[in-house]
Order: sequence, then C-alpha cells, then structure tokens
Amino acid sequence: MPDDDHRAAAPTTPSTLTAPLLPLLHRTLGDNLLAVHLHGSATLAGLRPHSDLDFMVVVRRPTTRDERRSLVKELLTRPLGPRPVELIVVVQGDIRPWRYPPTCEFLYGEWLREDYERGMVPAPEPSPDLAPLLTMTLRGNATVYGPPPAELLDPVPPADLRHAIVEGIPQLIADLDGDTRNVLLTLARIWTTLATGDIRSKDVAADWVLPHLPAEHRPVLAHARAVYLGDEQERWDDLTPHLQPCVDQLLAGIDKSRRGAAEAGGQRS
Repeated sequence: MPDDDHRAAAPTTPSTLTAPLLPLLHRTLGDNLLAVHLHGSATLAGLRPHSDLDFMVVVRRPTTRDERRSLVKELLTRPLGPRPVELIVVVQGDIRPWRYPPTCEFLYGEWLREDYERGMVPAPEPSPDLAPLLTMTLRGNATVYGPPPAELLDPVPPADLRHAIVEGIPQLIADLDGDTRNVLLTLARIWTTLATGDIRSKDVAADWVLPHLPAEHRPVLAHARAVYLGDEQERWDDLTPHLQPCVDQLLAGIDKSRRGAAEAGGQRS
C-alpha cells in the first residue's frame, strides 16, 4: 500500500452529518469512548447519492451486552440525519498490536435493521472485513472525536489486507441478485486494490477497471457506476443475461492481480 506521506487530505464533513451521533455515543458508552473516526466514501472521493455515513468507534475496554443493547436501541430510534449510518466499534487492545483476523466489538448497519428490531444484539466476533475499513480509517485521517486514528490504530500489513478483501468474495457473490450494484462495484474495488495497492471509492475503482474489461462486459459495470453516482435508475432487466459473464471477468482480474501481488509482496505467514 502507498505510504502515509501520500495520503490525500480528507474532505470536510458537514457537522450536521456527524454532530447528532456524539451525544448518543456518550450516553451509551460513557468514559469507555476513546475516539470516533469517519471512513468510507466520506474520506475517499466524497459522499455519493447512495453512500452510507461510516463511523469507526474506538473504545478502551470491551462493551457489556447491556451497553450493546442500549446502543442498538438508540441507533434504531434516534434521528441521525438524512443518510443511513454504519457504525463499527473496536476495542483498542483488540487491534493494537495488530493481529489477524481483527475482532469487531459491535456492528450496526441499516441492512440489519429487521434483525435488530427482532431483538438481535451484535456480539464481538472475528471480522476480516475490518482490515480494509481500518486501512481507510487511517488513510482518511478524519476525526470526529478524540485523538487522530494513527495514535490509536496500527497499520494493516499489505498481505493481511489482500487476504481479507479476497476472503469475503464468496459471500459477496451470494448477494448478487439482491444487491447487484454494490456487488459489482465492490468486486471492482477489490480488483483495483490488489492491482494498485490503493483503496479507492467505488466509482473511481470502476473507472480503473472498465478499460481492463473486454468491451462486451463494460456496460454492466458502467451501469452500476452510473447508478451509484445517481446518473441512472437502477434497472437490470436488459443487462441480466450479462451479469454473470461480467462477474466472471471481474473474478478473473481479481485472481490474476492477487497472484501477482502475492508474488511481489510475499504471502501471509
């Protein structure tokens, strides 16, 4: 991955998008709260029409089940603004010093709302997906509360990052029918990260991938990118027969770049 000296400055985030969250976190986590950072679209190329607002919350010690239940209740019922929120909590001691796979203490996302409303309380569990999210948090350097991320988080080794983003591909493919746009763009991001060592926004990753696809497969990814940017309506009927061939091409590019990156940088031990 590029070194920290080449980070782009994080875009300014309107306070109206982040301010409502802090009182909620102070109520539920109290003095356990160490820091709140932004990651994802807000720190890459800017928020897009379909972007969530992504938060990485760092705490001093493990949370209790009652704290996690209270946090779910607050997130379900308190208005936080016009955008969906994805919130991840990590215990600093679980991720510094770094080890793989990292542990996610708590996860909230709107796609899980029905589970939360039925009473599910997220529990700590190993989460390879944290590797790219922590990497984005460090590079974005966008602090909402507390010290900057570099004071609390260790960098993710490139081999662990590569392993983590590939590990989730089977589950990603399983969601193709129900979450087509996001699956295609995430595959494009995985390919781009393996090939370039950089984590880019989904639309910028698609820009990189499109010239690397055979011409007959480009319309599928181009449509996913246009929907993500709000330029087109999400309609896949005409493109449905071309979805799986496009996915196969993306997977082939990912596999080739994965093998090349592993040979250049060494496999995970």
